[in-house]
Amino acid sequence: MRWLALLPLALSACVALPEYRDTDVPISSMATFDAAAYAGTWYEIASFPVPFQSGCRNTTAIYTPSGSGTLNVLNACDTDDGPKTIAGTARIDGPGRLEIRLQGVPIAADYWVLWVDTDYRTAVVGTPAGRSGWILNRKPVIPADRLKAARDILAFNGYDISQLQLTTQEAP
Repeated sequence: MRWLALLPLALSACVALPEYRDTDVPISSMATFDAAAYAGTWYEIASFPVPFQSGCRNTTAIYTPSGSGTLNVLNACDTDDGPKTIAGTARIDGPGRLEIRLQGVPIAADYWVLWVDTDYRTAVVGTPAGRSGWILNRKPVIPADRLKAARDILAFNGYDISQLQLTTQEAP
């Protein structure tokens, strides 16, 4: 199954995942990140392949403020075997930096928001280790200019965008 957007982060320390980012290139998170504006539903537009997400389509991540600098997280996707979900929490660990803890996963993972457009419609998320990264959008279809901007942000942060794969988002 093509597990949800955050599971690869949490398990990356346990499983040898490929590195999609040149870690010699500096990576930076959004200094002006607004967790309240980030809250809500995001559709995965593209990601770097990880085994835990194999076979997923219609992948979403929902962030809900829960107080004291945390967000509740619910990741979901459809597979041929039915819907899959995993829940957890995201603790604000610095500007644009979240520490993700998912139910049933023994370790926390770094999740850096590398860029969000002015209206919080499109986001680019990555990890310092470069084992995963995502382009997220508030709608299942992203305009070409924002997709290009998101790809450019990944490349600027050292990601090999030739390995980026589009996520299938089917109409309901």
